[in-house]
Amino acid sequence: MPTSAPPKNRFERRRAETRQALVRAARQILAETGDTSASIQAIAERADVGFGSFYNHFESKTELFDAAVTDALEEFGQVVDERVEGIDDPAELVAAGFRLAARMADSHPELMRILRDRGLAHIHSDSGLAPRALRDLEIGIASGRFTCGNATTALSALGGTLLSLVALRLDRPDLDGDEAASDLAEMVLRMLGVPPDDAREVTRRRLPDLA
Repeated sequence: MPTSAPPKNRFERRRAETRQALVRAARQILAETGDTSASIQAIAERADVGFGSFYNHFESKTELFDAAVTDALEEFGQVVDERVEGIDDPAELVAAGFRLAARMADSHPELMRILRDRGLAHIHSDSGLAPRALRDLEIGIASGRFTCGNATTALSALGGTLLSLVALRLDRPDLDGDEAASDLAEMVLRMLGVPPDDAREVTRRRLPDLA
């Protein structure tokens, strides 16, 4: 899971570990049931920390679950960043995000369930997936690779389509996830202004392995 800068001393390390245990417990709940009505006591027990520790890190359950979603989206962004390092083409970066998301429905199902259920509210967040996608869109527009005029509007369309793909992949595991992801990525690239033949070629390039 994503982490911040390493704590400087034992107290800070233990504090960071406790916070991460609570976030991890909240992520598990979101992935398993999506039910945020669990009591703080139940969350603390799942995290294997004391009840009183909760309020040392979060003011409310809402704040905790928001942190859990942000943590999950940041992890997704980091996984994608690691796999696409060295790719300069904004179109290929957008396509790779779609195609990797489909594969992660198998390799990271907990993460993808959180993305499916909670990602819509974070499409324009300042952390996680959103700033990475916005960066690629802005580069693509500035370079002429994309012909759409507004990166923020394009991000709405891109994010909504990605969430739909994740939902499809989780709900229909019998489908060919790679083919569905490539098809949707091709549609998105054409929407962004990439010529049809080019969009198809880009979305069928070799994809970095998740292993």
